[in-house]
Amino acid sequence: MKVISILGSPREKGNTVKVLDWVEDELRSLGHQVDRVNVVDHTIAGCLGCRQCQDVLDDLGCAQDDDAQAIFQRMMAADVILWASPLFWWDFPSQLKALIDRQYCFVTGYGGPSYRSLAEGKKSAMLVTCDGPIEGNANLIVELFRRMSAYLKMVAVADLVVPFCAMPDEPGDEAKTKAEALARQIVA
Repeated sequence: MKVISILGSPREKGNTVKVLDWVEDELRSLGHQVDRVNVVDHTIAGCLGCRQCQDVLDDLGCAQDDDAQAIFQRMMAADVILWASPLFWWDFPSQLKALIDRQYCFVTGYGGPSYRSLAEGKKSAMLVTCDGPIEGNANLIVELFRRMSAYLKMVAVADLVVPFCAMPDEPGDEAKTKAEALARQIVA
C-alpha cells in the first residue's frame, strides 16, 4: 500500500516529526511505501474562492499554479493520506491549512445529485501532537479531520492525538506504542 504523509509542522525537529517518524518506520517495516511531504518546504497559496475548479469535472481544476498541484498529484497516487500536524489554536497550523483549503478543487457538485470527489474511497488518517489535554483542546481538530474526510468522500480510518507534549523529548514509550498501532490501523 502507498501512504503519503502530509506534515504540517513548522518545526523540523518537533514532536510531530518524532511521532510521525515512528508511524512511518512501522509502515515501512510492514512492507508499505511511504512518501512524506513537508508543506513548509513548499509554496502553497491560500484558496482564492474563485470557484474555477468547479467547472472541471475530471481533474484538479485549481486556477493557481504553485506547489499544491504537485502535492495533489502525489496524494492522488497514494492509497492512504496521513495528515500529521501540531495543534495550533485548536486547528491545523496555517502552513497546512492552505493546502487543506485548496482541496476544494477535489470536489464538484457538493450537495446535489452530481456530487463527486476525486479522492473518493481513499483512506485518510490523522496524527496530532499538542501541549495540553485532548478534551477541550484537540477534540475540535479531530472533528475537522472527520468532516474534511467526509466532504472529500474519503474513508477516515484512524486518528491519534498525542497530548501533553510541548518539547521533542516528551513523547515517550506510550506515544511510540500508539504511533505503531496507528500505522497498523491505517493499513488494516
